Amino acid sequence: MELQERLNDVRSRIAAAERQSGRPAGSAQLVAVSKTFDAEAIRPAIAAGQRIFGENRVQESQGKWPELKAETAGIELHLIGPLQSNKTADAVALFDVIETVDREKIARAIAGEMKRQGKSLRLYVQVNTGLEPQKAGIAPADTPAFVDFCRNELGLSIEGLMCIPPAEENPGPHFALLAKIAGRCGVEKLSMGMSGDYETAVALGATSVRVGSAIFGAR
Repeated sequence: MELQERLNDVRSRIAAAERQSGRPAGSAQLVAVSKTFDAEAIRPAIAAGQRIFGENRVQESQGKWPELKAETAGIELHLIGPLQSNKTADAVALFDVIETVDREKIARAIAGEMKRQGKSLRLYVQVNTGLEPQKAGIAPADTPAFVDFCRNELGLSIEGLMCIPPAEENPGPHFALLAKIAGRCGVEKLSMGMSGDYETAVALGATSVRVGSAIFGAR
């Protein structure tokens, strides 16, 4: 199956999940996760009309996305991997959305860089719904206070929440928990669901799903 066929298949599955859950068409956006793929592999997705992409690493993204963004207007680039504070300036310069605000230090660094660069990125707080010690993210119980801190202390506009459920668990309860926390925090956007579970995520309220291998193939 060619990339365009795989992309169309994912789009149609998202649309079907929207219909089945009584949601408006287009209420769940597709973030095509292009990490580890080079510019040549990404261009067919752009040619097929995809405009929203996700990357895990700042340095890798710098090697391909300035050129791709220059070629095509309207590209929206999401950072969906962990952000190190020493990469904050580069991330703010390149990305449009950072989905992995996960600690006070990085929130302060992003706020400072946006002010310095005169940019206003859209931001998500990453929530560690499974309380996994090896995984980044704010604990569910601490998320409302952290969102308040970002808004009130740093003046950041937090658009939504993001999670990556434990690989070995049913993702549904984690998606439902994230939606519940978002309601408490007064945020409208939910970034949740990947290649193996994005239809479940749409059914549970995802406003964006992060799909990589189902579009680009195995890494």
